[in-house]
Amino acid sequence: MEKIVYVGLDVHADTIAVAIADDGRNREIRFHGVIENTADSVLGLTKRLVAANTQPIFCYEAGPCGYGLHRLLTKLGFDCAVVSPAMIPRRAGDRIKTDRRDAEMLARLWRAGELTPVWTPDEEQEAMRDLIRTRKQSLDALKIAKQQLQSFLLRHGLRYNRPTYWTKIHWRWVNELRKFRFPHQQLAFEELKRTIRQIEERIATLDQAIKDAVKDWRFGALVDALRSLHGVNTIIAATLAAEIGDINRFDNPRQLMAWLGLVPSEHSSGSTVRRGRITKTGNALARTMMVEASCRIDTHLEKDILF
Repeated sequence: MEKIVYVGLDVHADTIAVAIADDGRNREIRFHGVIENTADSVLGLTKRLVAANTQPIFCYEAGPCGYGLHRLLTKLGFDCAVVSPAMIPRRAGDRIKTDRRDAEMLARLWRAGELTPVWTPDEEQEAMRDLIRTRKQSLDALKIAKQQLQSFLLRHGLRYNRPTYWTKIHWRWVNELRKFRFPHQQLAFEELKRTIRQIEERIATLDQAIKDAVKDWRFGALVDALRSLHGVNTIIAATLAAEIGDINRFDNPRQLMAWLGLVPSEHSSGSTVRRGRITKTGNALARTMMVEASCRIDTHLEKDILF
């Protein structure tokens, strides 16, 4: 009869540290070693574990290496969980961190049932996430580029006296500014403007790509449903659908709001109940989209009142 073993994997770009915890409380935890982060090495690991008459159950932390390892192990017929680093219990006084200790910790906690797996997207879902997150990175780059241009102008005593920036009127003011004394200084000014225009064009391209991709996406119906809500446009709806994924994995709305980090923090003791600001745990991009949607509602309400 095969015995169950819990395998903790500390995954890096080039290597994977492997630790094995035998089934049963207080049983041995062994450091198996370090293997290359390649399909052949992972396949060899699974063959060695199966040859030892064991049934391995794998887990590793979500991170920059993505879900490729999870898909590989699942395709090979093994159970594999991806866990959120933020949800891993850690000892307050533990100041030593090595790949070996991390792998052993994962194996021990996985055996004890103290790790909660995260939902793992399929390849189509991850492709949509990549597209949407590239747009978010472009928005961040646009913000930085605009700050750089504003700082450049401020250093040279050029101040815009109207309250709203980056409108047609503001751009007309920027483009009509005097020529700078030195040619290389003028070149720097022109390049700062050109960078902003290039990023704006990239964002427009990504926006259109998202709208086109939604049409044939399996979560397209969810996007359409979300768009029926006030303040939610196609980009916001697609972002929420891509980040949340299968909404049926949440038992109730409160679980969804907790995953978004939109529930209040709480520090209660006895009869005293103290609630603070929202927790901001979970998916930051999805939470940002929820806030943006609420701001859009306020804008529409103001227009309705004014006009």
